Amino acid sequence: MTSPKTVLIVDDSAVVRQTLSEILDSDSRLCLLPPAADPFIAAERMKDQVPDVIVLDVEMPRMDGITFLRRLMAQHPIPVVMCSGAIEPGSRLLLEALDAGAVEFISKPRLGTRESYEEAREIICDTVYAASQVAVRARRTAPVPPKLSADAVLAKTRHTRPMSSTDPVLVIGASTGGTDALVRVLQDLPADMPGIVIVQHMPEFFTASFAERLDRLSALSVKEAAAGDEVRYGQVLLARGNRHLVFRRHHGRLVVELLDGPPVARHRPSVDVLFRSAAQQAGRSAIGVILTGMGDDGAAGMLELKQAGAVTIAQDRESSVVFGMPNEAIKRGGVDRILPLNKIAPALIQLAKEKRL
Repeated sequence: MTSPKTVLIVDDSAVVRQTLSEILDSDSRLCLLPPAADPFIAAERMKDQVPDVIVLDVEMPRMDGITFLRRLMAQHPIPVVMCSGAIEPGSRLLLEALDAGAVEFISKPRLGTRESYEEAREIICDTVYAASQVAVRARRTAPVPPKLSADAVLAKTRHTRPMSSTDPVLVIGASTGGTDALVRVLQDLPADMPGIVIVQHMPEFFTASFAERLDRLSALSVKEAAAGDEVRYGQVLLARGNRHLVFRRHHGRLVVELLDGPPVARHRPSVDVLFRSAAQQAGRSAIGVILTGMGDDGAAGMLELKQAGAVTIAQDRESSVVFGMPNEAIKRGGVDRILPLNKIAPALIQLAKEKRL
């Protein structure tokens, strides 16, 4: 049995430190170090023991989290999960944290129903554990909620319609390590690509800022998806945090809709839901890509895509930060091609040309 991953919580709120400690301490994969109220205390703690992962608040009085993150990445790179309840859509804080080297993001847990607490607990524990396994370069005691399939949001049809009248559509799913992987893929795509729709596991309020970052770094137009947005050439739609994304047909064109519903494969938005909807509404006109990520979200949906006639691609083990989601899709037989990250964009360009013919 592998040793638990050590976690250092850095947050100026005693209530948040206590709540996060209770949540993370419920996971046997994790081992908590004494928490720190600010980065200065954290630095002292790290003289005695360097953690495997840090959960870091964004706003603190003596030194903000992003400043500490930049210094940490320059001097002693450690996987860092940013934790905030203050980031709003369009905030520059998310973009700064990504640029500074943050691996993942979580929202501060809020008091609510037992069901919502358990949902947040699962997301936080999985995110922190996945982040602890990331190789950063310089620059359970509570009951587990049931793991639902895409059936909980979108019914599976007996026969997927072989839609050939729709334009090509690219659907991409990613989780841990996906923020960097998506930048690298989109940067290598031209502005005239078919419509692209992405599910990246990311908390609510973070997706708008991440879409802004992708838009700034890519030749494509990138935006957070809104209900009724049309899938069109040259545009990327990023699923909104905490909402599932599905397709519907409107006057022969694909548009997106946002749904509530329970988490699927413990995620909302879910890659499985996106892929199933693409299989049903686009069929062989779709191209599916599954990138780095922990767990198995997207594996079942990718098989449905392949069965509907879509071409499917998985990121390979060597270039994945966490080879969970791609590996599960491969094992279930839903993957046509296994490619390193730097070969995915060229493959998409070629496939898009072929599907236009």
